[in-house]
Amino acid sequence: MIPSNIKALILDMDGVIWKGDAPIGDLPATFKRIRERGLKFVFATNNGTKTPEEYQKRLAEFGVEISPEQVVTSALGIAFMLAQKFPRGTKIFMIGEDGIRVALEEKGFEILSTENAPVAQAVVMGIDRSISFQKVAEATLLVRAGIPFYTTNTDRTFPTPRGEIPGSGSWLSVITSATGVEPIVAGKPFPYLMELALEKLGTKKEETLVVGDRLETDIAAGQSVGCLTAFVLSGVSKLEEAKDWNPNIIADSLAALVA
Repeated sequence: MIPSNIKALILDMDGVIWKGDAPIGDLPATFKRIRERGLKFVFATNNGTKTPEEYQKRLAEFGVEISPEQVVTSALGIAFMLAQKFPRGTKIFMIGEDGIRVALEEKGFEILSTENAPVAQAVVMGIDRSISFQKVAEATLLVRAGIPFYTTNTDRTFPTPRGEIPGSGSWLSVITSATGVEPIVAGKPFPYLMELALEKLGTKKEETLVVGDRLETDIAAGQSVGCLTAFVLSGVSKLEEAKDWNPNIIADSLAALVA
């Protein structure tokens, strides 16, 4: 099913590798097959809640051994993006979890508490399972005051074994509706994560297949950089939606794709 010229895969995680805490299929067997075929791979995820090391540990628990360098997250993307625009020590009000916090702190940014939010020089938002009205209110006040506004991703939902729950984009919509300001986006469908992934792989775009379950983010991102794309039916988007996006390959799952 994978074209013979493909040398590497850029893999989404949520909806491709797992749903919530449940792996999708026999992951050790799937990745054994990927390696047998001589395919290089990296993961590129809009989920910035975890660090690459935490993703490495999670995959190891599912029987898949990787290095942290094989993980590109929207948190890493946004930290790199901000480092091009702001000096070390810039004060940032962040709505998000450890993945974003660690990535920003490694670039030398100061993360403010909610109480100190009024002195922020930038606002960064990702999924935050401890979100509160106070956090959203402070972010809204800052954005309305003209403070630069960034987000890891605009995914409206997040897949779990029971179904979809609100994702970063759903919480983001509260602030955009209250301010009329759209954030600068680091994650998919914008090409930035794909470009970082291609850089890590060292392959050409025409030799690389982007695999994802969300047509409007994963597939659109792959298409934006000129890669071939494979849409898997194990996650969020449905088969009947695919005609509007024209992925190159459609498969039931990652296992079926590499069989």
